[in-house]
Amino acid sequence: MRFLVDECTGPAVACWLRNQAHQVFSVYEEARGMSDDDVLQKALDENWILITNDRDFGEKIYREGHQHRGIIFLRLEDERAAKKIETLRRLLESYAERLPNQFVVVTENRVRFAQI
Repeated sequence: MRFLVDECTGPAVACWLRNQAHQVFSVYEEARGMSDDDVLQKALDENWILITNDRDFGEKIYREGHQHRGIIFLRLEDERAAKKIETLRRLLESYAERLPNQFVVVTENRVRFAQI
């Protein structure tokens, strides 16, 4: 799969995804300081699923009506890299085929495919 990992989500997540044979664009590693609007546009134009823990993207999708190719919003109490990776591992094992073009909210205990 193709994932665009937001700057706040971090390079450890990007590295883990690469090690799982996914294509990855890491904002932290390749375009630090990129605006949220530019991140969304790049993901849309280049067919990336965005992985973020930044709540602003929900606002941009739901209130501002931005299009997307898929967003995984990590809403975790523990935002350490190891917890993000473990959460993504479980998500990909169970729901990988459902991720494109969906807004998915993921907590430590729940996966919710949000209605747009």
